[in-house]
This record gives sequence, structure tokens and C-alpha cells, in this order.
Amino acid sequence: MDSIIESFISAQKNMTICTSVNDTPECANCFYAFMPNGANLIFKSKKTTGHVSHALVNNKVAGTILPDISKIGSIKGIQFSGTFLTPQDDMLEQAKKIYYSKFPLALGISGDLWLIKLTYIKMTDNTLGFGKKLLWENKN
Repeated sequence: MDSIIESFISAQKNMTICTSVNDTPECANCFYAFMPNGANLIFKSKKTTGHVSHALVNNKVAGTILPDISKIGSIKGIQFSGTFLTPQDDMLEQAKKIYYSKFPLALGISGDLWLIKLTYIKMTDNTLGFGKKLLWENKN
């Protein structure tokens, strides 16, 4: 993964995740942490939410990661696709460590940790030139 993309994802905290089941779309904003080993986004949410219940049926998800910027020349953002995963065993322990070190207050909030295994990223970074796009695809 390009270091510019990895640095951007690591520096942000909020993503929009989009799911769909039976032609019914669902979007949600979630705090996340980045697990660079394996290119995973970790987030916490209840199984009963629309986005998680959808993703448990159809694990193909998409989303965005954007900072709060209003100047067009400074706009940066990511559109991604990925696969929704339920972390198990060592992966769950690693996810807990990463997520709760970034969001320690989340320990007191009910919900489960979930992963999105990133498969495709398109990053727009106008600081590199207007409309500059960086692409990444997980070949694994």
C-alpha cells in the first residue's frame, strides 16, 4: 500500500460504511482504527445494527474516509471496497489492542469488534495536484 494512503488512513478516525441486502442499502458512520498488517479497518458496533446485520448476510461492503476540510485545494479522501469479517482468536486479540489503544473509552460501550479487509482504495489528494488519484488493490 502506498505510504501516503496508509498514513492518511491511520490519521483519520471516522468512516462511512455502506452495505446492501435485498436491494436495501444501509450506511453508517463508525469510528475505526487501521490494522496495517493485512490492510484491515477495525470498528465496533452491535450485531443488531442495520449495517452489521446486512454485512453478516452480504459481506461485500464499501465506504469512505474523509477529513473535515473545506478548502478545495486541500481535499483528501478515500473511497474503498472490502470484505466484512468477524475477527477470531489472534486476529481478535490484535484488533482489540489496536482499536482500544486508539479509543480507550470504547471499552465501556457495548458492541463487538468487526473488520473490513480492504480490497480496493481510490484516494483523491488535491495537495498532490488537483484531482490527483492514488489507487491500491489487494491482490491477495
